[in-house]
Amino acid sequence: MSLLRKFIDLLYPPRCLLCRTFIASGSLCDTCFSSFKKLVTPVCPICGGPFLNGIQEDHVCEECLRNRPFFDSASSPYMYDGRIMDAIHQFKYQGKPHIAKALGPLLASFAKERLSGLRGLLIMPVPLHPKRLRQRGYNQSLLLARHVSAGMRASLDFMALRRTRDTKVQTGLRRAERRRNVNSAFEVADRRAVRGKTVLLVDDVATTGSTLNECAKALRKARSGNVHCLVLARAPKEVGSRQ
Repeated sequence: MSLLRKFIDLLYPPRCLLCRTFIASGSLCDTCFSSFKKLVTPVCPICGGPFLNGIQEDHVCEECLRNRPFFDSASSPYMYDGRIMDAIHQFKYQGKPHIAKALGPLLASFAKERLSGLRGLLIMPVPLHPKRLRQRGYNQSLLLARHVSAGMRASLDFMALRRTRDTKVQTGLRRAERRRNVNSAFEVADRRAVRGKTVLLVDDVATTGSTLNECAKALRKARSGNVHCLVLARAPKEVGSRQ
Protein backbone atom coordinates (compact mmCIF):
# COMPACT_ATOMS: atom_id res chain seq x y z
CA MET A 1 0.00 0.00 0.00
CA SER A 2 2.89 2.34 0.72
CA LEU A 3 4.30 1.88 -2.79
CA LEU A 4 0.84 2.44 -4.26
CA ARG A 5 0.41 5.59 -2.17
CA LYS A 6 3.77 6.92 -3.38
CA PHE A 7 2.84 6.18 -6.97
CA ILE A 8 -0.51 7.98 -6.60
CA ASP A 9 1.21 10.95 -4.96
CA LEU A 10 3.65 11.06 -7.85
CA LEU A 11 0.80 11.21 -10.36
CA TYR A 12 -1.41 13.46 -8.25
CA PRO A 13 0.75 15.39 -5.75
CA PRO A 14 -1.18 16.18 -2.54
CA ARG A 15 -2.42 19.73 -2.06
CA CYS A 16 -3.42 21.68 1.02
CA LEU A 17 -7.16 21.27 1.42
CA LEU A 18 -7.54 24.98 2.12
CA CYS A 19 -5.21 26.93 -0.18
CA ARG A 20 -4.47 24.15 -2.72
CA THR A 21 -0.70 24.61 -2.40
CA PHE A 22 1.31 21.46 -3.19
CA ILE A 23 2.48 19.74 0.01
CA ALA A 24 4.70 16.75 0.76
CA SER A 25 2.12 14.98 2.90
CA GLY A 26 -0.88 15.49 5.15
CA SER A 27 -3.91 17.70 4.60
CA LEU A 28 -2.72 21.21 5.43
CA CYS A 29 0.30 23.24 4.41
CA ASP A 30 2.51 24.71 7.13
CA THR A 31 1.35 28.24 6.30
CA CYS A 32 -2.34 27.47 6.80
CA PHE A 33 -1.82 25.35 9.90
CA SER A 34 0.50 27.84 11.60
CA SER A 35 -2.02 30.65 10.96
CA PHE A 36 -4.67 28.99 13.18
CA LYS A 37 -4.70 31.04 16.38
CA LYS A 38 -4.87 28.83 19.45
CA LEU A 39 -7.31 29.72 22.19
CA VAL A 40 -5.33 30.39 25.35
CA THR A 41 -6.00 31.59 28.88
CA PRO A 42 -7.79 33.57 30.19
CA VAL A 43 -11.10 31.87 29.43
CA CYS A 44 -14.30 31.26 31.33
CA PRO A 45 -14.07 27.69 32.75
CA ILE A 46 -17.80 27.18 32.19
CA CYS A 47 -18.66 28.56 28.76
CA GLY A 48 -15.08 28.49 27.48
CA GLY A 49 -15.27 31.99 26.04
CA PRO A 50 -11.90 33.79 25.79
CA PHE A 51 -11.38 37.20 27.33
CA LEU A 52 -9.61 39.84 25.26
CA ASN A 53 -8.55 42.00 28.19
CA GLY A 54 -8.81 42.35 31.94
CA ILE A 55 -7.76 39.67 34.46
CA GLN A 56 -5.15 37.35 32.99
CA GLU A 57 -6.35 34.21 34.78
CA ASP A 58 -9.25 31.92 33.99
CA HIS A 59 -12.37 33.17 35.73
CA VAL A 60 -16.12 32.73 35.48
CA CYS A 61 -17.61 35.40 33.26
CA GLU A 62 -20.42 37.68 34.37
CA GLU A 63 -22.98 36.05 32.11
CA CYS A 64 -22.30 32.56 33.49
CA LEU A 65 -22.53 33.93 37.04
CA ARG A 66 -25.91 35.47 36.29
CA ASN A 67 -27.33 32.81 33.96
CA ARG A 68 -25.61 29.47 34.44
CA PRO A 69 -25.83 27.54 31.14
CA PHE A 70 -27.40 24.10 30.95
CA PHE A 71 -24.09 22.56 29.88
CA ASP A 72 -21.27 21.89 32.33
CA SER A 73 -18.35 23.08 30.24
CA ALA A 74 -17.36 24.17 26.75
CA SER A 75 -13.90 24.08 25.20
CA SER A 76 -12.24 24.81 21.89
CA PRO A 77 -8.73 24.63 20.42
CA TYR A 78 -8.88 27.76 18.26
CA MET A 79 -10.08 31.34 18.07
CA TYR A 80 -12.57 32.07 15.32
CA ASP A 81 -10.29 34.45 13.50
CA GLY A 82 -8.15 34.65 10.38
CA ARG A 83 -7.49 31.59 8.24
CA ILE A 84 -9.58 29.16 10.28
CA MET A 85 -12.57 31.46 9.87
CA ASP A 86 -12.17 31.18 6.11
CA ALA A 87 -11.68 27.41 6.40
CA ILE A 88 -14.90 26.96 8.38
CA HIS A 89 -16.78 29.21 5.97
CA GLN A 90 -15.67 27.06 3.02
CA PHE A 91 -16.48 23.90 4.95
CA LYS A 92 -19.91 25.10 6.04
CA TYR A 93 -21.26 27.26 3.23
CA GLN A 94 -19.31 26.50 0.06
CA GLY A 95 -20.07 22.81 -0.30
CA LYS A 96 -16.62 21.50 0.70
CA PRO A 97 -17.21 18.61 3.13
CA HIS A 98 -13.76 17.21 2.30
CA ILE A 99 -12.27 19.96 4.51
CA ALA A 100 -13.38 17.82 7.46
CA LYS A 101 -10.38 15.60 6.63
CA ALA A 102 -8.16 18.49 7.70
CA LEU A 103 -10.19 20.03 10.53
CA GLY A 104 -11.63 16.85 12.08
CA PRO A 105 -8.30 15.34 13.20
CA LEU A 106 -7.29 18.67 14.79
CA LEU A 107 -10.46 18.70 16.89
CA ALA A 108 -10.11 15.01 17.73
CA SER A 109 -6.51 15.51 18.88
CA PHE A 110 -7.55 18.40 21.11
CA ALA A 111 -10.42 16.36 22.57
CA LYS A 112 -8.12 13.45 23.43
CA GLU A 113 -5.74 15.80 25.19
CA ARG A 114 -8.25 18.03 26.98
CA LEU A 115 -11.17 15.69 27.68
CA SER A 116 -9.47 12.37 28.31
CA GLY A 117 -10.71 12.38 31.91
CA LEU A 118 -14.36 12.11 30.80
CA ARG A 119 -15.43 8.47 30.72
CA GLY A 120 -18.32 6.76 28.95
CA LEU A 121 -18.92 9.66 26.61
CA LEU A 122 -21.72 9.78 24.09
CA ILE A 123 -20.67 12.00 21.19
CA MET A 124 -23.50 14.03 19.63
CA PRO A 125 -23.25 16.62 16.86
CA VAL A 126 -25.43 19.72 16.91
CA PRO A 127 -28.19 18.73 14.44
CA LEU A 128 -29.37 20.56 11.35
CA HIS A 129 -33.04 20.89 10.48
CA PRO A 130 -33.98 18.38 7.72
CA LYS A 131 -34.67 21.23 5.30
CA ARG A 132 -31.20 22.74 5.86
CA LEU A 133 -29.62 19.29 5.65
CA ARG A 134 -31.22 18.69 2.26
CA GLN A 135 -29.98 22.06 1.02
CA ARG A 136 -26.41 21.63 2.27
CA GLY A 137 -26.14 17.91 1.66
CA TYR A 138 -24.27 17.21 4.90
CA ASN A 139 -24.06 18.25 8.53
CA GLN A 140 -20.62 19.75 9.09
CA SER A 141 -20.88 19.13 12.84
CA LEU A 142 -21.52 15.43 12.23
CA LEU A 143 -18.42 15.19 10.00
CA LEU A 144 -16.34 16.67 12.81
CA ALA A 145 -18.05 14.48 15.41
CA ARG A 146 -17.12 11.33 13.48
CA HIS A 147 -13.44 12.20 13.86
CA VAL A 148 -13.88 12.97 17.56
CA SER A 149 -15.76 9.73 18.12
CA ALA A 150 -13.08 7.68 16.39
CA GLY A 151 -10.24 9.49 18.13
CA MET A 152 -11.75 9.06 21.59
CA ARG A 153 -13.15 5.61 20.89
CA ALA A 154 -16.53 6.83 22.08
CA SER A 155 -20.04 6.09 20.85
CA LEU A 156 -21.61 8.44 18.32
CA ASP A 157 -25.32 9.25 18.18
CA PHE A 158 -26.64 11.62 15.52
CA MET A 159 -30.29 10.59 15.62
CA ALA A 160 -31.55 11.12 19.18
CA LEU A 161 -31.14 14.90 19.29
CA ARG A 162 -33.16 16.74 16.65
CA ARG A 163 -33.72 20.32 15.52
CA THR A 164 -37.47 20.83 15.33
CA ARG A 165 -37.50 24.33 13.82
CA ASP A 166 -35.70 25.62 10.74
CA THR A 167 -34.09 28.56 12.52
CA LYS A 168 -32.44 31.52 10.85
CA VAL A 169 -28.68 31.50 10.35
CA GLN A 170 -27.21 32.98 13.53
CA THR A 171 -24.59 35.06 11.71
CA GLY A 172 -25.33 38.76 12.07
CA LEU A 173 -27.83 38.35 14.91
CA ARG A 174 -27.31 40.04 18.26
CA ARG A 175 -27.02 38.05 21.48
CA ALA A 176 -30.70 38.39 22.46
CA GLU A 177 -31.78 37.66 18.89
CA ARG A 178 -29.65 34.51 18.82
CA ARG A 179 -31.27 33.26 22.00
CA ARG A 180 -34.78 33.89 20.71
CA ASN A 181 -33.88 32.35 17.35
CA VAL A 182 -32.96 28.95 18.83
CA ASN A 183 -35.27 28.97 21.84
CA SER A 184 -36.84 25.50 22.20
CA ALA A 185 -35.59 24.57 18.72
CA PHE A 186 -34.29 21.15 19.81
CA GLU A 187 -35.76 18.00 21.29
CA VAL A 188 -34.61 14.50 22.16
CA ALA A 189 -36.52 11.97 20.07
CA ASP A 190 -35.18 8.93 21.92
CA ARG A 191 -34.82 9.63 25.63
CA ARG A 192 -33.50 6.17 26.38
CA ALA A 193 -30.46 6.90 24.22
CA VAL A 194 -29.32 9.78 26.46
CA ARG A 195 -30.73 8.96 29.88
CA GLY A 196 -27.90 9.07 32.41
CA LYS A 197 -25.25 9.46 29.70
CA THR A 198 -22.40 11.95 29.78
CA VAL A 199 -22.83 13.79 26.48
CA LEU A 200 -20.21 15.62 24.45
CA LEU A 201 -21.88 18.04 22.03
CA VAL A 202 -19.78 18.82 18.95
CA ASP A 203 -20.12 21.89 16.72
CA ASP A 204 -17.97 23.84 14.28
CA VAL A 205 -18.06 27.30 15.83
CA ALA A 206 -19.60 29.07 18.83
CA THR A 207 -20.32 32.77 19.18
CA THR A 208 -22.80 33.37 22.00
CA GLY A 209 -23.19 29.71 22.96
CA SER A 210 -26.97 29.97 22.51
CA THR A 211 -27.26 26.94 20.22
CA LEU A 212 -25.16 24.75 22.49
CA ASN A 213 -27.18 25.89 25.48
CA GLU A 214 -30.51 25.02 23.84
CA CYS A 215 -29.19 21.58 22.87
CA ALA A 216 -28.03 21.04 26.44
CA LYS A 217 -31.41 22.17 27.77
CA ALA A 218 -33.16 19.54 25.62
CA LEU A 219 -30.71 16.86 26.79
CA ARG A 220 -31.18 17.78 30.45
CA LYS A 221 -34.94 17.67 29.99
CA ALA A 222 -34.50 14.13 28.68
CA ARG A 223 -32.61 13.20 31.88
CA SER A 224 -29.11 13.04 30.42
CA GLY A 225 -26.08 13.14 32.69
CA ASN A 226 -23.49 15.90 32.43
CA VAL A 227 -23.29 17.77 29.14
CA HIS A 228 -19.97 19.08 27.82
CA CYS A 229 -19.42 21.00 24.60
CA LEU A 230 -16.58 20.88 22.10
CA VAL A 231 -16.29 23.36 19.23
CA LEU A 232 -13.55 23.85 16.68
CA ALA A 233 -13.38 27.64 17.05
CA ARG A 234 -14.68 30.28 19.46
CA ALA A 235 -15.47 33.90 18.78
CA PRO A 236 -13.67 36.37 21.06
CA LYS A 237 -15.39 37.69 24.13
CA GLU A 238 -15.33 41.03 25.93
CA VAL A 239 -15.03 41.33 29.67
CA GLY A 240 -18.37 40.74 31.34
CA SER A 241 -19.92 38.71 28.50
CA ARG A 242 -20.28 35.08 27.57
CA GLN A 243 -19.68 34.01 23.95
